[in-house]
Amino acid sequence: MSASGAGAAHVLVARLDSDGDVLLTGPAVRAVASEADRVSYLCSPRALAAARLLPGVDDIVAFEAVWVAADPPPLAPREVTDLVERLASLHIDRALVMTSFHQSPLPLALLLRMAGVPQIAAISVDYPGTLLDVRHAVPDDVHEVERNLSLAAAFGYHLPEGDGGRLQVLRRPGSRPAGLPTDPYVVVHPGASVPARAWSPERNAELVGSLAGAGWPVVVTGGPSERELCALVAAGAPGGGSLDLGGAVDLQGLAEVLAGAVVVVVGNTGPAHLSAAVGTPVVSLFAPTVPAARWRPWRVPHLLLGDQDIECAGCRARVCPLEGQPCLGGVEVDEVVLAVGDLARQKREAA
Repeated sequence: MSASGAGAAHVLVARLDSDGDVLLTGPAVRAVASEADRVSYLCSPRALAAARLLPGVDDIVAFEAVWVAADPPPLAPREVTDLVERLASLHIDRALVMTSFHQSPLPLALLLRMAGVPQIAAISVDYPGTLLDVRHAVPDDVHEVERNLSLAAAFGYHLPEGDGGRLQVLRRPGSRPAGLPTDPYVVVHPGASVPARAWSPERNAELVGSLAGAGWPVVVTGGPSERELCALVAAGAPGGGSLDLGGAVDLQGLAEVLAGAVVVVVGNTGPAHLSAAVGTPVVSLFAPTVPAARWRPWRVPHLLLGDQDIECAGCRARVCPLEGQPCLGGVEVDEVVLAVGDLARQKREAA
């Protein structure tokens, strides 16, 4: 199937996952926004903050998709019909359903058809019947950003001249929290949306102590549910050697914290992509539960640590079933400190 009439229209872009997934649709959203009259974004409630950071989005609809959420609630038919009615009221002309390789776009495509959306595009392995007007295909191991841009291009939307396709977010320097170090600092973000992708709290605490011992001011970040984790990790540098911001800033504020850092140490989780969006180098403690080729930090200097060739790579586990989490357990604290120094040096030399 092919695209037609990509010009001025009200276009819906949908991604029903978490913050990082939404941030990775940003370049494709800008491609759509460069030609559309209006861009609406459909996301999960947990990714509302990320959707609000995307340039080019005019309004946002939130919906918890039971076929996407990792811990889904029971299906509530009234919520589904409410979504269909809300989408119908927006008078959407075209929709792009963005998914990862293991997800089907067809449940949402069905709801969009019920809402009267006349043109729908998605990447789909499954036969879509009349649910899709553009059934696109991509190679398996392309980065999520490239996957999204490829779908947009198949529907007739391309990045405008001068847009290199990096991640971007709307910046509000006024949301930068007070008390950040005045000297160049390193951010350590110990948590992850999926436990199997996080380095152990004890190793993160050792890292904070080693970085502080090497002369780096350290800022520890995490969400509201990670306050206890951040306190434990920040305590790795006793005597005020680190600043604990666990649960203290929203996603907009976190963007400013990351933007001010010289390097960010983080797993394969949303703040890695937020760091890339503000141009800060990333030491990526990357557990290969999903391929790095698809999920590594996009177009920002970064170093991947962790055994990417381990036998169980690609397991997609949420909780590692193996003792010691071998893909990340072999990463030494000194190795991370050296990686921070390497990226910091590259950043100074490029300045």
